[in-house]
Amino acid sequence: MTTDFDLAADVVRQYDKDRYLSALLAPEAHRPGLMALYAFNTEIARIRELVSEPLPGEVRLQWWRDLLAGTEHGAVASNPVANALLRTIDTYNLPKQGLVAMTEARVFDLYNDQMPSLNDLEGYAGETVSGLIQLACLVLNGGEDPGTATAAGHAGVAYALTGLMRALPWHASRRQMYLPQDICSRHNLDQETVFRGETTPELNAVLAELRGHVRHHLGRVRQVAAEVPEDCEPAFLPLVLVEPFLKKLEAPEFDPLKQVAEVSQLRRQWLLWRASGSVMKRI
Repeated sequence: MTTDFDLAADVVRQYDKDRYLSALLAPEAHRPGLMALYAFNTEIARIRELVSEPLPGEVRLQWWRDLLAGTEHGAVASNPVANALLRTIDTYNLPKQGLVAMTEARVFDLYNDQMPSLNDLEGYAGETVSGLIQLACLVLNGGEDPGTATAAGHAGVAYALTGLMRALPWHASRRQMYLPQDICSRHNLDQETVFRGETTPELNAVLAELRGHVRHHLGRVRQVAAEVPEDCEPAFLPLVLVEPFLKKLEAPEFDPLKQVAEVSQLRRQWLLWRASGSVMKRI
């Protein structure tokens, strides 16, 4: 019989293969909880793709906030991801404020405002990705605080910034601008050139600075790696893909507006499998 957790896992498998594979490499007892968290993240991250205007997207995000607040929803019974998430929250006593913060941060995705500053970008990454990693650590630690907040914070920023740079062609095509205004101003980048698909020296300078910030946060993760309990390492497993993606992004022949930095699925699976059991040593 197919369960809500099975259906949640199907969502993750379809839209977030790297986290799906990392969950499969986690202890079997905690896989359903991880899949529920990752499916929730997938659902709120994809809202921009499913709506034509911001308002319907805000309504969808509010639905999730109401669910977390305990407001009655007639549609909850037919939503397997919602059911799996609520059961995971109860099983592991997860803090709902972290999940609510994830939905609030995703409001930015619905609009075409430029990210104001690097600090704002890191805050967005912290709410959306770092928060997810920390919640996954709670699941893997049986609901007890594992002391991984610092490592999760830096890991989430590194992973999120890398993902946003990889998604630049897609975001530029719909006039979304996650590149922070303060960094763009420092390098005299005109965002209209990005929207026109023009790769300029100014854009390359912005991206080079962002890659430097990613590596800074990776370094901070390594500094506190010893503080991460072994049971929580699967939550950090996707981070082993960051450096391979960065190398693709900085290859001389790579065009950040016309190409997406990719590592083959087979190699990604191998990197994740190789790192399982010694994640913090592979980052």
